[in-house]
Order: sequence, then structure tokens, then C-alpha cells
Amino acid sequence: MGVLDELTWRGLLDNSTDLEALRAHLDAGPVTFYIGFDPTAPSIHFGNLVQLIVARHLQRAGHNPLILVGGSTGLIGDPKETSERVLNSKETVAGWVEQIRAQVSRFVDMDGPHAARLVNNLDWTGDVPVLDFLRDVGKHFPVNRMLARDVVRKRLEAGISYTEFSYVLLQAFDYLNLYRQYGCTLQFGGSDQWGNITAGVELVRRSDGAHVHAIATPLLTKADGTKFGKTEGGSVWLSSELTSPFAFHQFFLNAEDEKVIEYLKVFSPRSQDEIAELERQTLEKPHLRAAQHALADDVTTLVHGEQDTKAANEAAEALFGRSELASLSASVVHDVAQELGAAELKSDGEWPGFVEVLEASGVVASKSAARRAIAEGGAYLNNVKVADPELRISDSDLLAGGYVVVRRGKKTVGAARIGRESSGS
Repeated sequence: MGVLDELTWRGLLDNSTDLEALRAHLDAGPVTFYIGFDPTAPSIHFGNLVQLIVARHLQRAGHNPLILVGGSTGLIGDPKETSERVLNSKETVAGWVEQIRAQVSRFVDMDGPHAARLVNNLDWTGDVPVLDFLRDVGKHFPVNRMLARDVVRKRLEAGISYTEFSYVLLQAFDYLNLYRQYGCTLQFGGSDQWGNITAGVELVRRSDGAHVHAIATPLLTKADGTKFGKTEGGSVWLSSELTSPFAFHQFFLNAEDEKVIEYLKVFSPRSQDEIAELERQTLEKPHLRAAQHALADDVTTLVHGEQDTKAANEAAEALFGRSELASLSASVVHDVAQELGAAELKSDGEWPGFVEVLEASGVVASKSAARRAIAEGGAYLNNVKVADPELRISDSDLLAGGYVVVRRGKKTVGAARIGRESSGS
């Protein structure tokens, strides 16, 4: 299967400038392509992972990646549909550039005959005189076409600054420079970037008379059509400091049956036959969640490595009573507790009662509900059934970091961190 056929089967192609021309171009020999990431945070997020996976497919098919981290475009920010971006300081953006460069380099091969190259667009925009930029780049952008862009039209009524309005010129300028410096003839990105991407194609044609290519990946959605990749707490980050490996693994483990095969095709390196078998298992035995486990393991291993994937699975097993919580490391206990939204409890000389912990953790709605759960035999402390409603937490109950895990029934789990005043220790 050719690389475009592979990307199509995996659901990674949403749009293209001329797919058959690109197919011939890729078949003719190694193509240099690029994907860009703006440092608007100290980490890239879930949505960026799709682009890195496309880059991996293209590189493994014998093509040459340019991975751009936008030291200049990150100072501006692509227009949002809702409001103006907050402009971060040059020092902050420069720091984020280095953090993201280190992140993205893990997903592509930096050595070998098709080694990836990391580039920063500040290198070719930082010293460009504004008059030269307006004459050489700005003259190729009719304002009526810029105004027709979806994001601009949506922002016109509320207002959009010239800074964000002109972002498209900077991204197009990137494609022109990468074409001139490295012979780059393919750019890709998310479908929400299609206007910016095709602006670069057009600028290369107008400035240098060259024909270059572009493709876009689709926006991944949940079964109800809403965006896939957000949690109640916000974005799913690739940095373990912002989204723990446990939380990352749990996010994919919770994929809907209706969509999990689609996500497997996008994120997993598994073959068509392997994914077809997982699809069969999902249809015949959905309660086993075989596809979800495969998806969570594959993506977590890709982003965080095998050890963190193993730890995430062990934590999930322990959390629902299938292994010992005490065997988990302090860092994993912390990640689990944070994902559960651990309550903070402090006692002045006396340990809190189990009933109080059940309520504070959100496992039950009230102390009376906690007492009912205990009476019915469905309340657990660190996976041990509790029968005494007067039980108090003791020092021996604390897991690493001072946490306890409480559970009602099989699936309702919470956590609390118990802090005691020094006078009562």
C-alpha cells in the first residue's frame, strides 16, 4: 500500500490541493515536507499528535521531514474564533520553543537517510524589514480573500486586530522560505488550518512560479459530533507534567465503542487485519473493551513509553480492586489521586472518620449515604471492605504521599489526602 493509500485508509486525509498530482510527486522520489507547531504553551497537545503521526508515516515511506516550531508565529498566534490571544513575552515563547522542539523530536527519526530537521521560523522572519515584507509578501494577498476566511468573518463583528489578521501572511512566508531553502514541496496540518496552508501554496506559485502541494487531516469528533481531545479540565497534553501518563491512558481507555476503531486507525501502528479483529471483538463482546485497551496502550506507549504504559495499567488494576494499591509508586499514586480529584482533609489532632472521607471524596453525596453504603457492604478503603461506620483513618491506611482511595460498589472511586497537624502527630 502506498503512503497516500495508507493515510486514506487510516482516515488521515480530509483535503488536498491535487491528490493525484501529489501521488505522482511522492512516487517520483523523496519529497521534503513540513508541519508546523506554534509555541503557545509549554507543551503540544493531543491534536498535534495527529500531525506527528502523519509525519511518521511519510518519513517511513522514504520522505524527508521538516518540523517547524514557530518562534515568530508563536509571538503572534493564529486567530481564535472567540477572542484575541494574549501575547506572551519573547522570553516565554523562546523557552516554549525549546521545550516543544525536544518533544516533537521524539516522534520522528532524527538520524538516517531521511533524518528529520528541526527549524524555527524566527530565523527567517526576525530580521526581515517591514517594508520588504509588505512589498514581497503582502502584495500577493488580496484583502477581500483574507476577509473571506471563516475565522476572520466570525471575528469581524467582535473585532480582530491587524496582528492576528496578518497571521496568514507569516505562515505562507514559512512555506515560501522552506521551499527556497530546502526544496520543501508539501505542507500539511489540521483541517482548521486549511486556509493558512493553501495561502502558502498560492504564495509559492505567485512568487516563484512553482507548483507545491498541501493536505489536511480531519477534525476528530466524538459520536455526538463534539470535538474529541478535550476533557473537563481542558486539553490533553503530551507533557507528563500537564497530563499524567495515567490520565492520558484513561482518556483513551474511555473512547466510545462507536468511535474507537476510527481512533485506532489514526493513532495505532496496528495492521488492517489486527484492527479488523479488534473491531470484531468490539461488536461481539463490547464489555471486554479490547479495542479501547489496545488504543490506550498503543498511544500511551507512543507518547510516554512502555514503562509508563505498564504503570498506568497497574494503577487502573489496583484502583478497581484487582491488585494492591500499596504496590504503586509514590508518583503513580499522586497521578491517580489527582485524576480522581482528591479531596484535601486536615485534622486537628484526630484522624478523620471513614464516613467523612467517603463524603469529601465525592463517592457519596452525604454522610447518611456513606453509612448506607457501609451497611449494604459496598464501601471500601484501599480496596478493603469496611463494615464499621465508626472507623477512623489511621497512619497505617495511608498510601504514598498521604493518600487514601475509597470506593462505593465496583466503579465509583474517589481519593483524599490526609494531612494532620504536627501537634497531633
